[in-house]
Amino acid sequence: MSLTKIADDLSKTLGKLEFSPPVTHVYDPTSYARGAHHDYLKKYGKGPKEAVFVGMNPGPWGMAQTGVPFGEVSFARDWLGIRGKVGKPPVEHPKRIVEGFECTRSEVSGKRLWGWAQERFGTADAFFERFYVANYCPLVFMEESARNRVPEKLPIAERQPLLDACDAALGRVVDELKPQWVIGVGAWARKRAEAALETQIEGGLKVGQILHPSPASPAANRGWAPQAEAQLEELGLL
Repeated sequence: MSLTKIADDLSKTLGKLEFSPPVTHVYDPTSYARGAHHDYLKKYGKGPKEAVFVGMNPGPWGMAQTGVPFGEVSFARDWLGIRGKVGKPPVEHPKRIVEGFECTRSEVSGKRLWGWAQERFGTADAFFERFYVANYCPLVFMEESARNRVPEKLPIAERQPLLDACDAALGRVVDELKPQWVIGVGAWARKRAEAALETQIEGGLKVGQILHPSPASPAANRGWAPQAEAQLEELGLL
């Protein structure tokens, strides 16, 4: 089972779900940016991996633009070397235009994560030889104001089918990459990994957590990279 097949299957499943206000726009970059997303999966998604880092869902100036998890434009284009095609979501929010690799906005979370990887490992190939980065949920949820709405804030009737599909997909990704560790980037991603991967955890898979690099986190704004590095050292991964 390839990562591209897992991503396409998840996209099709999630495309059948419906979301109500206050969510007014839903973006799926694994669909409209499928070319770039597949480029990333094929280039770096070959196992086995030592650890898989799992984020929550795409940011509007990161994966929503490039199809790459935490995909800040300059890092996705220049360091990761992603060149695949990026199209447009079916219904675009006027305050969240998708410009692909032409987007001039920078996603802080992605800049911090990939900036650390570049400084620590030098090349993308050296990083991905041991690690992989994925998102638990591939969808971006936006309100009329363009405010981001995280998956955990969805009503339970809408949230549960989403979680069920994303849990199953994460399980398939782990089966494909056979990591020793799954590292949640933030507490929510760790909790979802623990819930989704019960069988693999019983088989010896370990789950850990690092600080999320979001600028909304006061802790992350006090120097995210050294804190994340210390957490990974404590887990024995560095």
